[in-house]
Amino acid sequence: MKYKWKKLDEIAEVTKLAGFEFTKYIDYVKDGKIIALRALNIKNGELDLSNVKRISKEVSEKLPRSKVNKDEILLTYTGNSYGNCVIINENDKYHLAPNVCKITPNKNLVEPYFLYCYINSYGFRKQMEGNISGSAQPTIPMKAIRKLKVPMPDMNIQKNISKNIKIIDEKIRNNKQINDNLVELINLIYLKFCADFPAKEKVSLDDVFNTSTKTFNVNENKNINIWHFSIPNFDCNKQPQCESTNSIKSNKKKVNSFGVLVSKLNPNFKRIWAPNLDFYSNYSPIASPEFIQINGNSQEEQALIFCILNSEEYTDFLVSNATGSTNSRQRVKPKIAVSYIIPFDLDKKKGLESLVSPILKDIQQREFENTKLQIIKDTLLNKYF
Repeated sequence: MKYKWKKLDEIAEVTKLAGFEFTKYIDYVKDGKIIALRALNIKNGELDLSNVKRISKEVSEKLPRSKVNKDEILLTYTGNSYGNCVIINENDKYHLAPNVCKITPNKNLVEPYFLYCYINSYGFRKQMEGNISGSAQPTIPMKAIRKLKVPMPDMNIQKNISKNIKIIDEKIRNNKQINDNLVELINLIYLKFCADFPAKEKVSLDDVFNTSTKTFNVNENKNINIWHFSIPNFDCNKQPQCESTNSIKSNKKKVNSFGVLVSKLNPNFKRIWAPNLDFYSNYSPIASPEFIQINGNSQEEQALIFCILNSEEYTDFLVSNATGSTNSRQRVKPKIAVSYIIPFDLDKKKGLESLVSPILKDIQQREFENTKLQIIKDTLLNKYF
């Protein structure tokens, strides 16, 4: 569709916390009533409040322009995480921290959720990419952000777009919350099982499971669609993307039935993927070489492997064996990753498999539903924008 376009600062106020304000006023306190939202708290269109800093309400009141209210949009503009955004749904709870800007829509001109949808779209991100300055620390200047353009259909069309996309977003969010709770249940079952049946002998992952992986040669598979299990796709809502091999530059790994993928890159950021390939049978599933793959012989064994790799003990093992001088370059060697000693008695593993396998199936079903919902959402946004 073709619409008139307006600059962002023509339909919204764009502000940020100034550096001098931060050094003069901001003092993080453990029992602060207000959450200071940093760039790391904004991921995939949602707030991640697992690692927050707090300030007092008194400090927040001294910086009224940096207070965050309902229907305002937050956008990161510096570092490798630039372009992440979220729309706020409540008042008097949040405040800006540095490296995040606040966009306050003029509701007479633009529907807030419509504006959020566009700011969260591929088209807006491409505009941001065209205004990057700096190489070591990419930054989009505030002046440039204010001049980025937004399509402006009639208000009724804006509201219709918002309504349709919001329904999809809420369903995806609910599915993710249910899955998070189910993963916690798996973790509890696993911890109890390990305590009840401690290992009688030292047996490693590669002693028990197949860890071999075939290469997917991109040059031999031109112009076909694949399901791409990549690090960026995991970080973006944990959904593989259907892509053409023409857009992929290097060889990948074939994903095996009943395989579990674990990232060797920056292991302090847990990335565990246990897909049900029955849902992705229409195209070849391939994975980034940054994933190590450990394979089971059945769905039950896949669930068992997922239990092990998703445990905090395994994450700690990877972190303690990572090499590299900076977070962006830390990796674990595959041989080390599969040398982890299984902490429970393997003679009892059937009991654990029977408990966690149905739960993992439920998680996989919901993950695939979210993949389909995301495709529908992207199709709608491409139609609108």
